[in-house]
Amino acid sequence: MRARDIFDVYSLRIFLESTMVVAPPADETTNGKPNVKGKPDPQDKSTKEEETETDEATTEEPANESTERQDEEAEVKDLEARAINEAAASADSTYVPSPALLSDTSPSPLLEQIDGPSLETYLSTPNIYTVGRVPLSAGSKLEVPIHISNGGSVVEYTVESERYDLTFGITAEREEKETVVKALGVADCHIKPCTGKFLVGTVPCVLLFTFDNAQSWITEKKISYNVIITPPSKENVMIGRRRRAASALKAVEDDRSSASERFKSAVTEKENLLADVDRLEKELAKQKDSLDAVKKEEILLSGRVELRLNQLKMLNDRLSNGWEDEKEKEDE
Repeated sequence: MRARDIFDVYSLRIFLESTMVVAPPADETTNGKPNVKGKPDPQDKSTKEEETETDEATTEEPANESTERQDEEAEVKDLEARAINEAAASADSTYVPSPALLSDTSPSPLLEQIDGPSLETYLSTPNIYTVGRVPLSAGSKLEVPIHISNGGSVVEYTVESERYDLTFGITAEREEKETVVKALGVADCHIKPCTGKFLVGTVPCVLLFTFDNAQSWITEKKISYNVIITPPSKENVMIGRRRRAASALKAVEDDRSSASERFKSAVTEKENLLADVDRLEKELAKQKDSLDAVKKEEILLSGRVELRLNQLKMLNDRLSNGWEDEKEKEDE
């Protein structure tokens, strides 16, 4: 496809889950055997030794656990950052200008999409959209549009509802197409907040968050949502525009090559058609001359036919009634 418009939440989640190291629960040792605090494993030979450890060593244990948790959180964040970077790289490296951009007579729109935002005034601070306890009456629907202008932006959302489940979905709308980020469906957002994260590749686009209560005829629902749009860093903007430029270079060259071949074919066809037109024009001129001659002959023959009809009438009259000068002689 052209550039990945949305590195969808499912692909990103799969990537994260397949690469993240899941930290063991607090009541498990690193070798996976149960070791609940205060209940030592009777088969563990080191238990007695652990019981004889000093209070000083015991007080150091929470600090070690805190350090381990911090290391694990840092590792998860690093894995998530790598997943997002790979998603951005995938979107940029597969970028293909849309037919509308390639058909534009000006070079500026294509370059503006490749360049992205100007770094002179660029701000990479997140944009946050938060609304709490919005009433959604029975049988109604709420659509929340959020405009995304920076390619490579990461979108995080949290949706909650009070007491009842909720039907909601997300689509990304562009000039030439629509991408379904999350299909409209029922979710138990009243039990646990519904969350997700995805990366927007192709911009500009409008993310449309849809909350639907059409299935309920009586119950009003109250919804809350929090959407965080984190634009890419300046460094990632610079890297992304170079990836898109390299990808667009091939697409533009392919289109130029195709257009060049079509141009040659068009020139050849034009020359053939011009030759046909010239031939037909000459034939038409001859036909016009023939038409003029036929018209003249038509006028001539029309007069002749009329003359002959008049002559026939006069001759028949003479043969039937005689000649006038002969009647005068008979009277004498």
